[in-house]
Amino acid sequence: MKWRPCILLVLVAIACGEGRTPPPAQVGHRSAPTDTRSVDENRRMAQREERDIQEWIGRQGIPMVATGTGLRYKLVRDVPGDTARPGQMAVLNYAVFLLNGDTCYTSAPGKPGSFRIEHADVESGLQEGVQHLSVGDSAVLVIPSALAFGLIGDRDKIPMRSTVIYHIGLVALGE
Repeated sequence: MKWRPCILLVLVAIACGEGRTPPPAQVGHRSAPTDTRSVDENRRMAQREERDIQEWIGRQGIPMVATGTGLRYKLVRDVPGDTARPGQMAVLNYAVFLLNGDTCYTSAPGKPGSFRIEHADVESGLQEGVQHLSVGDSAVLVIPSALAFGLIGDRDKIPMRSTVIYHIGLVALGE
């Protein structure tokens, strides 16, 4: 009975391949050609979305600031003050639209929404956009799908791969 654990240990070591060496790595050598069709299709869809965003901005006739991530914003009301920063609680009135003008969501009058900046489960484009505002500011944010609801949408009112337009007003900031 005392030998069972030792025998079991030896069997496990043998089964795990102790003593075998892995095959050598082949650096710079591909075993099969890479299929780039999905990469190419994603690139075409991103270009199409960019074109749609530019056309929407052109129709609105408002110059917008573009960030490095793809977010565009226009301050409609610019009140002097400290801009929002990560960790703060942002309280805001909002309306969310699609590029075709369909309304998806709005905050109820007198009942603004709130979220903790860079700690909440809201779109990364909204997280980024609100950090350009100070209390009292209002803005239009154009958020591409990659910064909004992505490939699947929100499974309710925002379809897959949709650019969203936020009209927001920052009511308050809290800790």
